[in-house]
Amino acid sequence: MIWNYIQEGKKRLAARNIQKIRGTETGNVVQQNREYIDSLQIEMRMIDACSDPDTSFSFLGQQLSTPVMSAALSGLDNIRKNGMRVLAEGMKAAGSCVFVGIGSDNDLRRIVSAGAPTAKIIKPYRDHDRIFGKMEVAEQAGCFAVGMDTSFFFGSQVGDRIIAADMVSPKTKEELAEFVRSTKLPFIAKGILSEKDADKVLEIGVSAIVVSSHSGSVMDYAVPPLRILPRIVKLVNGQIPILVDGDICHGSDVFKAIALGADGVLCGRALMAGMEMDGADGVANVVNGITDELRRIMGQTGANSLRTIDPTVLWMK
Repeated sequence: MIWNYIQEGKKRLAARNIQKIRGTETGNVVQQNREYIDSLQIEMRMIDACSDPDTSFSFLGQQLSTPVMSAALSGLDNIRKNGMRVLAEGMKAAGSCVFVGIGSDNDLRRIVSAGAPTAKIIKPYRDHDRIFGKMEVAEQAGCFAVGMDTSFFFGSQVGDRIIAADMVSPKTKEELAEFVRSTKLPFIAKGILSEKDADKVLEIGVSAIVVSSHSGSVMDYAVPPLRILPRIVKLVNGQIPILVDGDICHGSDVFKAIALGADGVLCGRALMAGMEMDGADGVANVVNGITDELRRIMGQTGANSLRTIDPTVLWMK
């Protein structure tokens, strides 16, 4: 089971004081995310089941083998040398894509050169010239999309530390619209956790959204992404792809997210655990393992493709 592999990787990271659970104030968000996902149950539909369901996935023009993509991670050199490049190599081997967070322009070029489709997610810097410059570098480097981490404008709180709060600021709808217009690439809005914000970014022409609470490190008691997901899906009404994150580490998590209306998922801590275990091979092992679990559940619920996953198989306590 890939879960045992992930758990061993997490234990090794913890032993090296890496990848602590993040969270503001009470630190409850990660726990509540997990509890909500686990509260969703799946009914079996075995008659006329498909023995080899198709998990292939198309996202913003990229043809992928799986809907499991990497979260917008950064650094990772404390796990492996050139950690983000290692992540990209693993995602390429798994037939998926990589989202990239904070990092230098040269780092981004090295990541893209690994060959995995790459999306650059930029922080909401106070300095707009810095944002425009990073978007231009992403275009030149060969990224397939850019975007903004809209929920990060107070920075990220880990314990008593506030990270980057003096470098970032909230963005208006008009400012976001200017960023969208300024790039040739599809623009992704990450950090959407309300119908109101989803409606606003839809109006300005974003190409995709990520329903996310930023792993619980920006606001205490944030609603679990999978809980609010169906409302956002109803509002978007198929106009653009919707991704979701939040402690995705099982094939059943991915299945539940897609059944609730997501097109794909972003996975973070589980991939870091895989990298700790076996580098790029470990990253690929985690993606492939989660995808195999997803394929098994699809077969057990009568779904022969991601598009045919039926939301009525989910039961809520």
